[in-house]
Amino acid sequence: MNYSYYPGCTLKTKAQDLDFYGRESAAALGITLEELPEWQCCGAVYPIARDEIATKLSAIRALMAARDNGTPLVTLCSACHHVLTRVNGDMQRNADIRMKANNYLKPAVPYAGETRVIHYLQLLRDEIGFDNLKQAVKKPLKGRKIGAYYGCLLLRPSKEMQFDDPENPHIIEDFIKALGAEPVVYAMRNECCGGYVTLKSEAQAKENVDLIIKNARAHGAEELITACPLCMYNLRAHQDGSMPVRYITELLYEALGLREGGAADET
Repeated sequence: MNYSYYPGCTLKTKAQDLDFYGRESAAALGITLEELPEWQCCGAVYPIARDEIATKLSAIRALMAARDNGTPLVTLCSACHHVLTRVNGDMQRNADIRMKANNYLKPAVPYAGETRVIHYLQLLRDEIGFDNLKQAVKKPLKGRKIGAYYGCLLLRPSKEMQFDDPENPHIIEDFIKALGAEPVVYAMRNECCGGYVTLKSEAQAKENVDLIIKNARAHGAEELITACPLCMYNLRAHQDGSMPVRYITELLYEALGLREGGAADET
């Protein structure tokens, strides 16, 4: 199975492990992730202003490249997935944005949102299937109690993202089960970790993280997993280190029985 792949900026710097484990695990599962040869930062934050075009153009270029490759576009970073999905929706449904973007970019074939954007978790669930993933596991993570941390960007706004139930998601819990571990469901798993507010008020981010960690621990979680580099930073930086936090791809890499080692995790 071949897919275009958009890593995004953070996976080339602070979140290299998210990228490394994801690529290696995909290859072991028979998936080819072909990195787009010329990609730019997606913008990291979806612009709320309805008439904003310029900050969406780099995302549109990536979407067009995947369309021209004839493959869906896979992302791992929650922020990149959020921006690419919502900008793609704009190009599908907003004639004014579509016209202005195509007039500026002047592609050989105008872009109208033809690309299918897939998060890595959706790839595992919808393209491979969690039952098949379970069969591929060589080292089941038995006895481990793992809490999923979704954060905000994968789930909301739910009508546009169409990722999972925003109030009661289960895709990461199903992923954890497929790896042989026990998923721990706790109330704060889809609440904001503080996100970008950490730049303005580190105290607020710390308060958010403290609530999340305490809630997860109270329900029996011994470790957390996430797909978001910013969530990873906040969840690690604003606690005492007693709750391990890992990327989803690291657990997948481990469960598939792949070799030791990898990129240095600097997050």
